[in-house]
Amino acid sequence: MKLLRLTLIGLACALPAICLAQWQWVDKDGRKVYSDQAPPAGTPAKNILRQPGVRGTPVSAEVPETAKVPASAPAAASAPKLSGKDKQLEDKKKQAEAAEAEKKKADEEQLARARADNCARARRAKTGIDSGVRIARTNDKGEREIMDDAARAAEAKRLDAVIAVDCKQAGG
Repeated sequence: MKLLRLTLIGLACALPAICLAQWQWVDKDGRKVYSDQAPPAGTPAKNILRQPGVRGTPVSAEVPETAKVPASAPAAASAPKLSGKDKQLEDKKKQAEAAEAEKKKADEEQLARARADNCARARRAKTGIDSGVRIARTNDKGEREIMDDAARAAEAKRLDAVIAVDCKQAGG
């Protein structure tokens, strides 16, 4: 039992050393790269900051032959080309912009329909005011009263303002 316990403790202590087997180098763009694989062929030895082996010591020698990529293999085929942009992120951004533009267009269409409706109602009301027919209204007390000339002129002026705004913007 004691032997099993010592073995487990020994493995637990060795595990971090195994996990730290990482390469670290500076790529051609000046960014630090961390990987569990050797840097691509053509990376100068001075740019390799760390390799698996002795912990914390920088590399001063050339990359071992076993870790090098064969010279006949093209570097572009083994490593994905980075454009600095995430395709999915760009697609989501385009979709969000399209949805926002569609919503804005729908809101503008709804506003245009409301203005056209207001324009038509104001024109009908103005026709009724201008006809000279007696028009009855309900006052604040709930009583019916007939519009006099001053009230008719004020209502005509208000309807003209509505027509000027809504009919101009509604395209009529």
